[in-house]
Amino acid sequence: MSKVLAIANQKGGVGKTTTSVNLAASLSVTRKNVLLIDMDPQGNATMGSGVDKSSLDNSVYDLLTSQAEFDAVKVRPEEAEFDLLPANGDLVAAEVELITADNKEIRLRTIIEAVRGRYDFIVIDCPPSLNMLTINALVAADGVVIPMQCEYYALEGLSALMDTIRVIQERINPSLKIEGILRTMYDPRNKLTTEVNGQLFNYFGDAVYRTVVPRNVRLAEAPSYGKPVIKYDRQSRGAIAYLALAGELLRRHDEASRMMN
Repeated sequence: MSKVLAIANQKGGVGKTTTSVNLAASLSVTRKNVLLIDMDPQGNATMGSGVDKSSLDNSVYDLLTSQAEFDAVKVRPEEAEFDLLPANGDLVAAEVELITADNKEIRLRTIIEAVRGRYDFIVIDCPPSLNMLTINALVAADGVVIPMQCEYYALEGLSALMDTIRVIQERINPSLKIEGILRTMYDPRNKLTTEVNGQLFNYFGDAVYRTVVPRNVRLAEAPSYGKPVIKYDRQSRGAIAYLALAGELLRRHDEASRMMN
């Protein structure tokens, strides 16, 4: 059974795109068929996968506005082993157009349902705001992975995201759930990190991934080379962390599948 994961947090700079690209790459290394969808007009997941956002013939914008078919938009980056629906600044226009469109909240879900059988995992990189693009991602998703830094303001942002998820569960997507909380840019020597860490486990319990993503130079460098970190430096701490996250996610997925059978 395929799984659709939205990587979401309306706070910027928490590692959403880094997580989206590197989770997609790490899952694909485990022989899973993976699709990465870039829903951020900045197109960072597109560039980080090795695709030039300025030279796209078609993008997610064309798909959301019914101007192109899925296979005309999908690309296979040279430096990745997953399929990609790329994005660029055109996506800003989609956000405006969707506000007055019919079925505006379910455009992405309709697209995904038509191709879901091709993939084991579909990973959606959300923009750093709670707009119509993020709502489309959350409506299409089975679960939400929330990357966050262990800092004070991160907890504030998390509560706003939780409110949004609750509203979407109540109104459109009752099966949406929190897939997991991922601690990024993790520094255990920091006292605040330890305090926020404790609060996360108290509130979310087992939803917090055991895997943490440390601050890592190689992880920060990889996007400028248009590569997932696993292709840039497989031995780096960042690459090892995202491989561990993929393994943890797969174990949870398998356990959930066994419980359903």
